[in-house]
Amino acid sequence: MNTIINLLTTPMQGTRVDVFEQIFLVFLGLGTLVGIVVVAYTLYNAYKYRDTGEADEGEDLPSVGELPTGGKGGKKLFLSFGISAVIVISLVIWTYGMLLYVEDPGDGGNSAQEDALNVEVTGDSFAWFFEYENGIKSTSTLRVPAGERVWVNATSGDVWHAFGIPDQRVKADAIPGEYDETWFQADESEAGQQQEIKCFELCGEYHTSMKGTLQIMDADEFDQWMDKQLTMAFTIEDQNGSRVTEGYELTLESQESNFEGSYTADEFDNGTIEVSDIEQAGEYNVTIEPTDGQFEPVEDQFDMTGQVDETYTLEMNTTERTANESETNDGGSA
Repeated sequence: MNTIINLLTTPMQGTRVDVFEQIFLVFLGLGTLVGIVVVAYTLYNAYKYRDTGEADEGEDLPSVGELPTGGKGGKKLFLSFGISAVIVISLVIWTYGMLLYVEDPGDGGNSAQEDALNVEVTGDSFAWFFEYENGIKSTSTLRVPAGERVWVNATSGDVWHAFGIPDQRVKADAIPGEYDETWFQADESEAGQQQEIKCFELCGEYHTSMKGTLQIMDADEFDQWMDKQLTMAFTIEDQNGSRVTEGYELTLESQESNFEGSYTADEFDNGTIEVSDIEQAGEYNVTIEPTDGQFEPVEDQFDMTGQVDETYTLEMNTTERTANESETNDGGSA
């Protein structure tokens, strides 16, 4: 009984699993208690009013067709109805409050979503695609930190789907052109676990194979993984495949944020540099400008959705190439 009272009076918090477990335990506990009382009272009356085969002296038994009298004006009946009504109404109000928390675990504003890890989930061609708020993308595997709320915006790129993680008690419709919001929070004790992501809407021939993996990571491990995804490595080579260590400057510019960085050849380590101070993925422009006129400039554009490792080949400019060819020919003539 104390357990039920604690569940009823505990402030709404924790994961979705906690909430639904509380609802289940409260209904199970009260249902069991009411069942015991009803069965016990029924057995008591069955024993009390059992037929002994002999009528008590002065007992006024009703005859067929005659309405029984007594019952103290129906007080017991109304008392039982009243107690039942109080229990049911209290359960309805309490459950409604718990489900409101499931709908929005915040304080009524946008703080719950703003403080969470936001992920856009897209179901398409019998696969799940995930995009984090910083632009990092993943296919089939959703990596989340344990103990942190994850806010899901589900949609579809083709037909109706339903995104669901049974172990987290979470499900959201994925409908083309629309977004369905929900959330979940993996418990810290689940760090290191992998849980199944499924489609709960019959969507086509390969519906049963439309599965993914929820990978629950320790918070520090998740931060390390995310930092790695936001890392760019650039290697500069010449036409012979040798590393170029001088004579150029690389400029990196984001089309979706204010990030812009310039890196001279001196900052490269044997022709390679790793840029790790990036906070937003997306479209980036890369420009490699020669500083001594030896090479042709290079311009490139790419969409960063994860860790980047690019190699660029610098070609000698026309003047430098002609001069080298002339020196070669002169040397050959001599």
